[in-house]
Amino acid sequence: MTVELANTCETQDQDALIAQSPLSIRGLTVSYGEKPAVFSVDMTVKPGQMTAIIGPNGAGKSTMLKAALGIVPPVSGRVQVFGRALDEQRARIAYVPQRASVDWDFPTRVIDVVLMGLYRELGLLGRIKASHRAKAMDCLDRVGMGDFAERQIGQLSGGQQQRVFLARALAQGADLYLLDEPFAGVDAATEKAIISVLKSLREAGKTVVVVHHDLATVTEYFDNVFLINTRRVAEGTVAEAFTEATLQAAYGGRLATTQVDQLARA
Repeated sequence: MTVELANTCETQDQDALIAQSPLSIRGLTVSYGEKPAVFSVDMTVKPGQMTAIIGPNGAGKSTMLKAALGIVPPVSGRVQVFGRALDEQRARIAYVPQRASVDWDFPTRVIDVVLMGLYRELGLLGRIKASHRAKAMDCLDRVGMGDFAERQIGQLSGGQQQRVFLARALAQGADLYLLDEPFAGVDAATEKAIISVLKSLREAGKTVVVVHHDLATVTEYFDNVFLINTRRVAEGTVAEAFTEATLQAAYGGRLATTQVDQLARA
């Protein structure tokens, strides 16, 4: 009877965590062909914190994020956002895709890209008011791109383009921010600007989840970490889950033992 009661309490605690979680994933499987890219993955994101999703190339990091957003179809699994179905909570989510997945030749100005983040306010007719433009400019200023508002998006450097897409996400006024490799291929100044904005979002009580590739900055940037290599390897605070054992489990022989030890102890 005692064991049954303990199991019941544990289940109730888990249900409570899922209900409070900005993003809860259960049993998610995604397959490209016969081989699964993500297999039976569970993830529970903690509210008001910054979480890194890390793992080797081809581990399913971006695929998991896209499946959670409904961009790619899962084979199975359940996704909840703030305890409710994804479709009911999309207005609370902002997504920044990988820069490489965007057609930068599309002829549009920087300010227009950011205004896209206000589509829910603009409505079907898309009538842009002075207040909308002011909000978009404020978001550009937050990422250091206010002076580029009238520039064509394709004329910007890779780091500048990434800042503009972050500004578009800020314009949405979301509660949950999902970013796919936002630091990939950007200069040091852009990385510093992006992480500063993300930390300010956390300070404002927002939740930030980032697919991240640079293990050397995990301990400096994030509160929590989720390690994946097709399956979930580990999940928890950086102190708990970003260890020599979990890194070896996720990366195997792809990282030298000395490198893993240095990263885990950083």
